[in-house]
Amino acid sequence: MTERYVILDRDGTINVDSDDFIKSPEEWLPLAGSLEAIALLNRHGYKVVVITNQSGIARGLFDLATLAAIHAKMLQLTSLADGHIEAIYFCPHGPKDTCDCRKPQDGLFQRFAADTQADLSRTYAIGDSLRDIQAAESAGAKPILVRTGKGEKTAIDNPLLNVPIFDNLYDAATHIISTS
Repeated sequence: MTERYVILDRDGTINVDSDDFIKSPEEWLPLAGSLEAIALLNRHGYKVVVITNQSGIARGLFDLATLAAIHAKMLQLTSLADGHIEAIYFCPHGPKDTCDCRKPQDGLFQRFAADTQADLSRTYAIGDSLRDIQAAESAGAKPILVRTGKGEKTAIDNPLLNVPIFDNLYDAATHIISTS
């Protein structure tokens, strides 16, 4: 049996988002129920991977060591909630850079699939922004929008968006396990 994966966006999906960027471990705060959602997915046989744009690096707001410290905190708190994140893929580029890894491009989805031999057509991808949905669709994954972070605005601004929409990551995880 092939492994089952769920891809998660980070800011606004797992943790509180900020228009000023998450620039330190102290600023990284999990959204209510998000770490428990990861643990729930794990208990039902799903491996969780994070794919995130981190343009704060290109903008000079934080460096790779700080990003590593932020991710270490995320992994530690997820573990304390009995969850596990398999891998974190991030794009360090800015919006004006030419790369294939910054969502809505699907380069990181393709890299993840190549690394794991995951079947993207069977992989859910949960995020709070239109670019998360566009990257998932481009990669052939199964997009889900959450209303946390920028998700409520994304839903309002894109009334023709034809993807499942849930209030938060826990509700999305509950839906995924109910369909598996």
